[in-house]
Amino acid sequence: MAEAISDRQVVQVLRPFVRAARPVVGAMRTPGRLEGMANMKVPGSAAWVAMTPEQRTDWWINRVGRLTALVTAIPGLGGVLADRLPVQDALGASAQVLLLCAIADEHGIDEIGERVRLIGWVLFRRDLDPSLAAGKDAAEEAEAAELAGEFGEQQNRKITLKSAAGTLWRMGRSLLAISGELEKRPRGRFYQRAVGMLPLVGMAGDYWAERTGLRSVAKRASKWLSAART
Repeated sequence: MAEAISDRQVVQVLRPFVRAARPVVGAMRTPGRLEGMANMKVPGSAAWVAMTPEQRTDWWINRVGRLTALVTAIPGLGGVLADRLPVQDALGASAQVLLLCAIADEHGIDEIGERVRLIGWVLFRRDLDPSLAAGKDAAEEAEAAELAGEFGEQQNRKITLKSAAGTLWRMGRSLLAISGELEKRPRGRFYQRAVGMLPLVGMAGDYWAERTGLRSVAKRASKWLSAART
C-alpha cells in the first residue's frame, strides 16, 4: 500500500508551480494588449474592466480552457493506452491549476500561500493550514524558473498551442510527485471519460471531459472564495 501523501508534500509541489504560473497566465492575457480591442471583452480592455469577476471567470474558462483542454486531450489519440499512463492526469491537473491561478488574479488573491490553499481545496479536497501553505522553500525560486521556462525568460511572449503544450507538460510533470492526489481532481462525466478510452475518438472524449472538468473547478473555486470572504 502506497504511503499517504502529506499536506507538506502537497505544498512543496504546489508553491513552485504557482510561482511559475504567473508569467504563463500573463502570456495568456496577451490579446488584451493589442491595439483596436478596447471594446472587446479581453484582458486589458475597457470592456474587461467593466466586467464582474464571475464574467471574467467565464472568459478564462472559454478562452484559456479551449487552449488547455485541446492540449490536454492530445494523449487521448492513443485511447486506452494513453489513459493508463499518467500523461492525462498530469496535463489535466496542470491546466486546472493555471485556471485557478487566473481566477485568483481576478479576485485579487496575490499571495502564493492563499493560492496554494485554493488549489489544495478545489482539486484535492484538502484544507491546508495557512502557515504551512505560506512557508517558502530555499529551492522554490529555481524550481519555479525551470517550470516557467521561456515564459519566465521573455516578457510579453505570445502563447501558442506548441508553447502551451510544452509548458503544460513540463509543469504537469512536477505534479506527478503527488500523483495519488491527481485522481481527486474534477475529471468530467463518466460517459465522457468512457469515450476517451476508445481508439481514434479518444481525443474528442478527453477534450469533452477536460472542458467539463474546468467548469467544475471554477464552481468549486467560487465556493472557496465565498467562504474566504465571510
